[in-house]
Amino acid sequence: MPPERRSRTRPDRRAGARPDRKTRMRPDDRAGAGPGGPLQKAAPSSQRQSPARPRAAAAVVAAEEERRLRQRNRQTLEEDKPAVERCLEELVFGDVEDDEDALLRRLRGPRVQVQEDSGDSELENEAKDNFPPQKKPVWLDEEDEDEEMVDMMNNRFRKDMMKNASENKLSKDELQKRLKEEFQHAMGGVPAWAETNKQKTSSDDESEEDEDDLLQRTGNFISTSTSLPKGILKMKHCQHANAERPTTARISSVQFHPRAQVVMVAGLDNAVSLFQVDGKTNPKIQSIYLEKFPIFKACFSANGEKVLATSTHSKVLYVYDMLAGKLIPVHQVRGDGDVYVWDVNSRKCLNRFVDEGSLYGLSIATSRNGQYVACGSNCGVVNIYNQDSCLQEANPKPIKAVMNLVTGVTSLTFNPTTEILAIASEKMKEAVRLVHLPSCTVFSNFPVVKKKNISLVHTMDFSPRSGYFALGNEKGKALMYRLHHYSDF
Repeated sequence: MPPERRSRTRPDRRAGARPDRKTRMRPDDRAGAGPGGPLQKAAPSSQRQSPARPRAAAAVVAAEEERRLRQRNRQTLEEDKPAVERCLEELVFGDVEDDEDALLRRLRGPRVQVQEDSGDSELENEAKDNFPPQKKPVWLDEEDEDEEMVDMMNNRFRKDMMKNASENKLSKDELQKRLKEEFQHAMGGVPAWAETNKQKTSSDDESEEDEDDLLQRTGNFISTSTSLPKGILKMKHCQHANAERPTTARISSVQFHPRAQVVMVAGLDNAVSLFQVDGKTNPKIQSIYLEKFPIFKACFSANGEKVLATSTHSKVLYVYDMLAGKLIPVHQVRGDGDVYVWDVNSRKCLNRFVDEGSLYGLSIATSRNGQYVACGSNCGVVNIYNQDSCLQEANPKPIKAVMNLVTGVTSLTFNPTTEILAIASEKMKEAVRLVHLPSCTVFSNFPVVKKKNISLVHTMDFSPRSGYFALGNEKGKALMYRLHHYSDF
């Protein structure tokens, strides 16, 4: 077949025809030749590039030469490919026949912007930034976007968290939020260890230095604040702590949790209940009913391992070791108006003195800062002592004798800041007073005698930061008050 006819039966597939094998390596392809002509002579020194950019220019020339050789080799391989295969490649990778670098950039995807190297040339930096933007997915599967639903009815733990019948299924996000709500409800708020850590400031660093200095010294570091004025105590009557579980039995114990915003209420109805303190509804967290077991006293332990002190008619003081599970007799007490100071670990009496003017002691309390000791007698007198004198002197003298009650003082408790001492008698209605410290004077606006809503007080307690004050009476009510001077729980 003549060459003219053979060329007509097999037309060129691209703009440039396939070069002849014998003439494939042209003289201008030798090293040092320009991209489109014969080997050039060296330019005179006056026309040479400035020495500041020889490295960049050489890199660009080498990159162009490598691209040209790679394209020529690809054209050689493309000659033997069937038309169907080339069509599929164009559908998948796009029409990048004349630009293989574009295909490589497309497969590589969008690059992360990095700081340019100060040693790169302008041409190299421009080439680095010449990347196509990230493309969107070809299609979206609607089933992938549907949230996986969690069955709430067939799980006894999840079923208790349902608020209504329509919540038989919840999404994973909704279930996670519900679990977080239940945890905060049980803990009375977000615990300190679960809060997000904040970045330290210079003031935080200074406080840390103060703490380090504090830990190197010993002594009583909680001092009495003079910020609480005497005379009138600003307070508001809140919803009863046990309003969501009413009872008519006597309340024997009301105590706030030392770390969570929770109050415990126990009584002669054989039940112990926990309530979240919010000052409005005080929702119930949990109740425990003990069959034929009336509760006369219940209290929170600081760590669950401490001992519980009790007394009997035999005048022997016992300590119940909760880890060993047994009663330990500590000391034989005489009673009457004697006050004993003893060490729990060594079971030794450190000091003994007679409460001044007392014939029979009914109650005793110490302040958390180790400053005061209060003793209540059967005649209604409350003697307030300095604690150091009680530890060291045989006949300490009281700082003040509070005589606002006329019947036996059965309850005494200091607030955590040692600014208030609550005193009460279960022998007479409305027989409760709040004493200001260190003036040892009674607040005149509590209780409101005209309302007569307190009745007989059997137990009292302050919240950890004195924001609330609670007391329990014989009518089954755990009354609660908000003290406005203290902003925290």
